[in-house]
Amino acid sequence: MNDRAGLRILLLCHSFNSLSQRLYAELRARGHTLSVELDIHDRVTEEAVDKFCPDLVLAPFLKRRIPASVWERVVCLVVHPGPPGDQGPSALDWAVLQGQQHWGVTVLQANGDYDAGPVWAEAHFSMREATKGDLYRCEVTQAALQAVDLAVQRLAAGHRDPPAVPAPAAHWQPAMRQGDRRIHWTVDDTTTVLAKLRSADGQPGVLDALWGQACYLGDGHSASATSLLEFKQSTSGELLAVRDGALLRRTCDGGVWIGQARRVDPPGTEPVQASFKQTAADLFATEAAALPRRPVALERPDDEWGELRYTEHGPAGARVGCLAFEFYNGTMSTNRCVRLREALLAVRARPTQVLLLMGGAGFFSNGIDLNSIEAAAHDTGDSAADASWRNINAMNDVALTVLETIDRWTVSVLRGNAGAGGAFLALAADEVWAHEGVVLNPHYKNMGNLYGSEYWTYLLPRRLGERGAKDLMAQRLPLLARKASEMGLIDHCDSEGRAGFEVRCLARALALASSYNGLERLALKQARRAEDEARRPLTHYREQELARMQRNFYGFDPSYHVARHHFVHKLPHAWTPRHLAVHR
Repeated sequence: MNDRAGLRILLLCHSFNSLSQRLYAELRARGHTLSVELDIHDRVTEEAVDKFCPDLVLAPFLKRRIPASVWERVVCLVVHPGPPGDQGPSALDWAVLQGQQHWGVTVLQANGDYDAGPVWAEAHFSMREATKGDLYRCEVTQAALQAVDLAVQRLAAGHRDPPAVPAPAAHWQPAMRQGDRRIHWTVDDTTTVLAKLRSADGQPGVLDALWGQACYLGDGHSASATSLLEFKQSTSGELLAVRDGALLRRTCDGGVWIGQARRVDPPGTEPVQASFKQTAADLFATEAAALPRRPVALERPDDEWGELRYTEHGPAGARVGCLAFEFYNGTMSTNRCVRLREALLAVRARPTQVLLLMGGAGFFSNGIDLNSIEAAAHDTGDSAADASWRNINAMNDVALTVLETIDRWTVSVLRGNAGAGGAFLALAADEVWAHEGVVLNPHYKNMGNLYGSEYWTYLLPRRLGERGAKDLMAQRLPLLARKASEMGLIDHCDSEGRAGFEVRCLARALALASSYNGLERLALKQARRAEDEARRPLTHYREQELARMQRNFYGFDPSYHVARHHFVHKLPHAWTPRHLAVHR
């Protein structure tokens, strides 16, 4: 998009989520001046408009209406995750639950009616069987970008009114209630159970019970017929086994693995122990201990669920291994790190020339698991500081295992976003490939001024130089994969986007594995690693980083612990961080 002049755009959002971050980074890349205000109070929004004097207020993610005192003064466009005419606060929830085949995003002008203002732009997409959160981060975000582009182009061209098109027929859908997606275990088949779980992904989850205790369920996966063979005598709703922290539960025609659960807070009380999402088997550790463990092989049929998966491709002498680690929201708990490292050691024994680290489809990795660390804060035999220390050391062990893989070429393939320690874990590979829809957050400071580890003090200057590394860590802003490629942070940004990205990466890797100079490339890699080690051992980088992290975890400044608690419990923001609100 080539606008005649950049606009001043104020992003007004409930939180700076994945959609808000993508729009922020893309609009900045297009030459617009951006500032962000979190939707805290009408007066705060009015003050932001007074200070920033925007040409446009863009609301990509709101839970309240924009006050009339704002939309009467300046053009305010709302991004609604539904096609024109769709109205209501649970648009995507209903689309997933109802099995809609096609959906869309509408950019409409704020007025006194909820989701009923004039339409400025729209974009449509085909639905797939996925969670609400995954659809939101991928198809909804891409469609929102297309629609916002059209609307902003129109505004930048001098138009202050929406296109003159007939108003779409309105279809109001109320906020989805728990009763609308309650699971009836004796009659709901697996497809229905999964649709209900997927429609509630992230928040709020599906209200149900485990071992007679009320909780919200999420992160559902279909169980294979093979995994159910030993449980032929089980009944619908029965809990059968544990795998990768998930619970296998019988449906009337099969079974589902339930990965996440959250206890129900008593009405009118502050959040209590474990009243936030955790791995289901960890949340109910005592009860789950009585269930059989059913781990699964890295190489297995496609219908057999598990967090880790390995495949191989290509002829002998030009083999490519692909190791995927599909962790919920990209979080890597200590246990997950241990299992991933064990998988890395196992696949290193395979005769491959290239190893692709595929991460997850939704996220490559987001680093340490703050929820499991918060759970330790409520455990009388543990502490958040100790859990943080274990987790960061386990993350470092994974990064070190990648760095020490010098007998083959390694590539981190970013199918989804990467943040904090997960972004630096990706840099441990020889190359990093991403598609243009990926957003990186290669910094730590937003989590209570955390220093960070994962060998970033070695990895980042190696790519950007000392000055470039310092500047990147200080900015604390989302970074488009396209920009990351231009600055040398990653090696390749696929301009064709998400569709077909994995296929193109495999083709690229197979070509790399069979290239004529493969042995020469490996020799150069090994020589450089040896030179770097002689200059300063990796243990020195790790010790220096962990000394700073130890202060974050155990020192007098509680900023990290406060920030983590607020993040995990989703407590409302009291102010907008200054690096986002440049008008403040």
